[in-house]
Amino acid sequence: MNKVNFVKARFYDYSSGVIRCDVCERRCLLKDGYSGACGNYVNISGVVYHKGYGKLSAVESRPIEIKPLFHYWPGSTALTYSNFGCNFYCPWCQNDHLSFRKPSGEEEYIPPEKLVEIAILHGDDGLSASFNEPITNLDYVLDVTELAVKKGLYSMMVTNMYFTERSLKASINAGVDGFSADIKGCPQMKKALLGVDHGLVFRNAKLAVDLGAHVEIVYLVVTNTNDFEECFEWIIDNHLKYLGSDVPLHINRYYPAHRWSEPPTPIEKLLAIRDYAMKQGLKYVYVGNVGDPELESTRCPRCRRTVIYRRNFRVLKFNLDFTEGKYKCRSCGEVIHIRGRYISGKDQYFRTFM
Repeated sequence: MNKVNFVKARFYDYSSGVIRCDVCERRCLLKDGYSGACGNYVNISGVVYHKGYGKLSAVESRPIEIKPLFHYWPGSTALTYSNFGCNFYCPWCQNDHLSFRKPSGEEEYIPPEKLVEIAILHGDDGLSASFNEPITNLDYVLDVTELAVKKGLYSMMVTNMYFTERSLKASINAGVDGFSADIKGCPQMKKALLGVDHGLVFRNAKLAVDLGAHVEIVYLVVTNTNDFEECFEWIIDNHLKYLGSDVPLHINRYYPAHRWSEPPTPIEKLLAIRDYAMKQGLKYVYVGNVGDPELESTRCPRCRRTVIYRRNFRVLKFNLDFTEGKYKCRSCGEVIHIRGRYISGKDQYFRTFM
């Protein structure tokens, strides 16, 4: 196999003549000449290479609020990049043209330093690995992150959070400090993703928080799939158990995509799940993919005043004061947990570079 532009992988284990990928919790067995489930890591004569390294599928400047991250560098823009492949293959995937295509190794290569240069040139505040699952591109993400942090940029991921503990720790050590983490469902699901241990998402989210990273959980409520009472109660109960009340929860509406034709999530269902989450004690619960600014704006958990007003992924009002190193409600002084600083007045959105 031609190894041109392949990079030796950081995360794999070799014992008793068996090689396993150690990038994600699938821990794929890699026979000589074969790749794992995501198609990015291949065993060549006993050495694992990242053949999808830097073979990008999209590069765009996007607002951080679209990730969604509402408590991380509000108002900023991130140069968003993706590769090919995934380790989950959700049948309702809206980016299946990227996630369901495995890299051939012959795609155009963009060096990490070039990507960081694009971000700086066009005024982005950070970088975001997104669109498909960035764990499949982890060696590249780590190299990009190390360069970005040196230039004063942030680095975050939109991810299914199915890291191994080893690869997650390495990501945070490299400088990834923001995670928009998808929880796909619960152990009681019967229709899809039957091989996924959803509890590992909360394990990793807690580990990330414990290591000082910022996490927001995203729950796409898929009709007749992960929307039943036992499932959403499991998700919210585990959110509180592992992450506490201050970590935001995004309850997002599903729309039919790829191979899934169930109807869009009823608004009433989303609101019922939000109400349950708030009743259980979550402070910041948002309802997304419905286009209602009131459901995506931040209210102070003490006085209930609107402290951050959002519309169309833009921050239009920011009613927080920065004092003693913290953002606080102007009305009652409640601390609102925000990572990074508020970037005001930006109008650079949705620029495409490839």
